[in-house]
Amino acid sequence: MTSRDFRSCLEIRDEIRAGRISAESIMRETLERIRVFNPETNAFRETFDDEAMDAARNIDERLARGEDPGPLAGVPVGIKDNIATTEGTTTCGSKMLEGYRSPYEATVVTRLREAGAIPVGRTNCDEFAMGSSSETCAHGPVRNPWNTDRVPGGSSGGSSAAVSAGLVPATLGSDTGGSIRQPAALCGCVGLKPTYGRVSRYGLVAFGSSLDQIGPFTRTVQDAAIILDVISGVDERDSTSAPQPAADVTLGGSLPEGLRVGIPRQYREPGANEPAVERDVERAIELLRDAGAEIVDIDLPLTETGLSTYYVIAPAEASSNLARYDGIRYGHRSSEPSGSVDELYARSRSEGFGPEVQRRIMLGTYVLSSGYYDAYYLRALKVRRLIKSEFDEAFESCDVLLGPTSPSTAFELGGKPDPMAMYLCDIYTVNNNMAGICGISIPSGTDEEKRGLPIGLHLQAQAFDEKTLLQVADALERMIGFDCSSVDD
Repeated sequence: MTSRDFRSCLEIRDEIRAGRISAESIMRETLERIRVFNPETNAFRETFDDEAMDAARNIDERLARGEDPGPLAGVPVGIKDNIATTEGTTTCGSKMLEGYRSPYEATVVTRLREAGAIPVGRTNCDEFAMGSSSETCAHGPVRNPWNTDRVPGGSSGGSSAAVSAGLVPATLGSDTGGSIRQPAALCGCVGLKPTYGRVSRYGLVAFGSSLDQIGPFTRTVQDAAIILDVISGVDERDSTSAPQPAADVTLGGSLPEGLRVGIPRQYREPGANEPAVERDVERAIELLRDAGAEIVDIDLPLTETGLSTYYVIAPAEASSNLARYDGIRYGHRSSEPSGSVDELYARSRSEGFGPEVQRRIMLGTYVLSSGYYDAYYLRALKVRRLIKSEFDEAFESCDVLLGPTSPSTAFELGGKPDPMAMYLCDIYTVNNNMAGICGISIPSGTDEEKRGLPIGLHLQAQAFDEKTLLQVADALERMIGFDCSSVDD
């Protein structure tokens, strides 16, 4: 009988390497599990059955020859629908790219294969990664495994739901303003957003080019660290990838010596968070203090300002990046008769893009237009620089920052029809992207003693200091002892 699988990447890899189980049997069970349980959440849009089985058999053959298939040997991994693969289709959750087959694959996917991991399919996401609930996907909304009447967060909701539901041990997502960390928090799994430039963006369909970053969803911090090590590194095909050495993370469950943890006052203002969220942040602070960390009060005055700044810069970049989808060079072409090229453009884009993408394109085009560029876009860039300086100053007093990932647990499907209310879901995550630093969300508990909705804690560290970030997250994860498999009770 098919059951959910909550083993970690390391556990699956070690069982395959030790010969206790074959990669082929793991893959067969994974594909069957997705077939049986995926309708509950709509986490996966498609699977690569034949290709994945062939890859699993190859892993077994290599092991039989005495070869080392890599640090992720035989581990099944889901790929967000805006990260290009040569297998299947890459649609970005949009009618605009329905049926599109990429002639190349993303660098991160290639690096996963080289490490022995096996891409098993495409996870659903908000259209072109624009959303915080995974409700804007053209292939239907994704549902939270903890309560299928609730959203899983977004835009990488399919990736978070797939891990949380026990379909696969790991997935890849992308994070432009919180799209890895927020759904990880709402689904009770680990979501890591690396420093901008740490991981190649080659093959990631662009939303906001100066903000986008690829990262993993996993069940443990240790798994996230291994996947980061595999996918990170300079890439000659991505000029923004940084020639930084590997994070060289050794995780042993203990905090770094002399750790200073900053607690931003703006993340804990009265009434800003649900009581259960505030409770878990307070508990984490006490756990860290008891473990020997120094707790430091920090000011980040631009926290709220950052949200409006982000929603100028990100739509501006989206407007530029999505201009190529005109029905002639790329994407859906309207079948309605058109009297001119301009009319064809308008019909094709109106039919191909959903309401949220259209809203952001129009907003971005407006702030970039003549007469408004200086008033909006240029000013937003100046505020972004101030946000970066604000974080730099904060990290002079502390090593990591701690706060909630989201001010609330998962809300009901259709529960935030007002776009502004939806945008507020990202208040604690967007400034991280604008500053280009690293962040991670780890599960801290639920909003009830049992069968409640998950809560996430957000840790942030300086650019390219994933080592400290992951060490603290690993230690805190062990102190909390959250059981991700309780979703299947």
